Amino acid sequence: MYKTKQLWTPLSSVFRGVLPTTCSLASFTANSQFPSLSSHRQSSSRVPPRYGLNFSPYSKFPLLRFCSQSAAKLDSTTKRCWNCVAPGSMPFLYCDSCRSIQPVDLSIDYFQIFGLEKKYEIEVDGLERKYKDWQKKLHPDLVHSKSEKEREYAAEQSARVIDAYRTLRKPLSRAIYILRLEGVDVDEEQTVSDPELLTEIMEIREAVEEAPDSQALNQIQSRMNEKLEETSDSFANAFQKRNFDEAVTCIQKMTYYQRASLCCSCNVIMGSATLRIEEMITTDV
Repeated sequence: MYKTKQLWTPLSSVFRGVLPTTCSLASFTANSQFPSLSSHRQSSSRVPPRYGLNFSPYSKFPLLRFCSQSAAKLDSTTKRCWNCVAPGSMPFLYCDSCRSIQPVDLSIDYFQIFGLEKKYEIEVDGLERKYKDWQKKLHPDLVHSKSEKEREYAAEQSARVIDAYRTLRKPLSRAIYILRLEGVDVDEEQTVSDPELLTEIMEIREAVEEAPDSQALNQIQSRMNEKLEETSDSFANAFQKRNFDEAVTCIQKMTYYQRASLCCSCNVIMGSATLRIEEMITTDV
């Protein structure tokens, strides 16, 4: 019989042609350990040090350690659903995965609830549309089939949405709230020390008390609304420039202008009611 010619080359012969001559391959067993590249670099005189790679976890580029730290940081800041523990991007009402109603998250401010940029000047019409959408989603008829826990969450969410809407709808309450987000607390009952503002307030009170009829009160109310709008614009400029002292002063003025406007409205209503009572008495007599 003819001897078959050997057509394959042992793997050790291939490595002998590639690796340095000072490096030898030992036979591999189940208990064998691969030599590290650093030890091979030290044992080989033909491999320059600058070509060595260091994969130690304490090397200059600790890639694995960096990735693990980043993942841990991301996990600690990611909002998760209480039901399915699925991560989400700041879920406010529903979980995107299981559609479970979420508890109130106080880290979400009123502007975020309505998808608005955190600024003083907002579109009130857009705010009202978003408010109505939230109320439809939180209506008791739509959550009656949910668990008791989720119904409680829905009630809390609805109360927070109502409070957010009432706060952002009016210029004065919106100004106070946005300053609080900046860490500036405003005392609405703080005594006014500005002489010009005090004089103006006294004149407004006298004009309201001495108004002869509802027409005069309506004129005063229109003037107060104009001043309220002007002061609101001044607050917007002061807040944009981060002049919080001036912003607080604008809030004090807005507070008194709004009270004067409400006082005029009450006097007009009371005056109309008084006239009706007098007419009824005269008719009966």
